[in-house]
Amino acid sequence: MAPRAQIVFLPGLLCDARVFAAQSHALAPFADTQVADFTKAASITQMGEIALAAFDGPVTIVGFSMGGRAALESVRLAPSRVERLVLMDTGAHPGSDKEMPGRLAVIDLAHKEGMKALAAKWLPPMLHPARETDPELIAPLTEMVLGMNPDIHERQIRALMGRPDARPLLPKIACPTLVMVGRQDRWATLEQHEVLAAAIPGSKLSVIEDSGHFACFERPEAVNKALLDFLGFA
Repeated sequence: MAPRAQIVFLPGLLCDARVFAAQSHALAPFADTQVADFTKAASITQMGEIALAAFDGPVTIVGFSMGGRAALESVRLAPSRVERLVLMDTGAHPGSDKEMPGRLAVIDLAHKEGMKALAAKWLPPMLHPARETDPELIAPLTEMVLGMNPDIHERQIRALMGRPDARPLLPKIACPTLVMVGRQDRWATLEQHEVLAAAIPGSKLSVIEDSGHFACFERPEAVNKALLDFLGFA
């Protein structure tokens, strides 16, 4: 009997296993899965190391948003161990001076006004424009954010501010790769993902219709189908 696949899910900013609940459930019959814990990580490189430590041997890495950047770092650190790669609603470009004021402002907001105020400001633009106030999405996502604290938030934001430029890595990625994005993602756009997919040899681009940045949470069935097809479990 062939060994079961090993899949590591890498969450985005202020996210935990709840953001991948639907995908973990869908893949459980076919693979051993873990969701990485980035609450103590202070850099994208540390996140990549945490991802690789989840299992011994070959792994499939599924990275969402910040986790997508950590997934690329895992490939850079140990290309022979990553047998398949999924990049969801993410990017490869480095931090820029232009984004720093906004990043520092949300760090300040979390410390001064708390995580509830941060969630109220940060979450709505991450969703499809028509569902910014949808309680079925906002309530559980807010609960997830409230499970974090301002120090975790600051560590993760500063990790993102210092993120490496992963673009030189993209043409060197040799494993099968799926690039996935919500069509209405306003944070990491479809156009950004088209460029990302074009730079990775042989990669597949999957567009999740009627979804913003949190595609795995907003349109779990569509994301599950794309993953099952790509991984050969359909």
